[in-house]
Amino acid sequence: MKNTLINYIEFKARDLGAIKEFYHKTFGWVFTDYGPTYTAFSKSGIEGGFETTEEEITNGVLVVLYHENLKEIKNDIIAEGGKVTLDIFSFPGGRRFHFTDPSGNELAVWSDK
Repeated sequence: MKNTLINYIEFKARDLGAIKEFYHKTFGWVFTDYGPTYTAFSKSGIEGGFETTEEEITNGVLVVLYHENLKEIKNDIIAEGGKVTLDIFSFPGGRRFHFTDPSGNELAVWSDK
């Protein structure tokens, strides 16, 4: 994987069963469940996932970048005017954090290191 390329996209969903059925039947996407609140998809052109939410979905997609050194890229983001909205945390497969750019768009950066 190369640093700072879009690597993954994450959507919000109210009903994982319904969303998996829709995207599989409509577009042929394949799903892998990671617990009751998350499913990853493949065969879509880019890897991604759906996370359940009870909140109103206003911006239903999270673009996830890859970087091998989360502390380094986090410092670069802050230095250029970005704001960390969710600090580095672990998840199955790696670690990540969320940030907003100077216009308020939320993105995330993950690493398997």
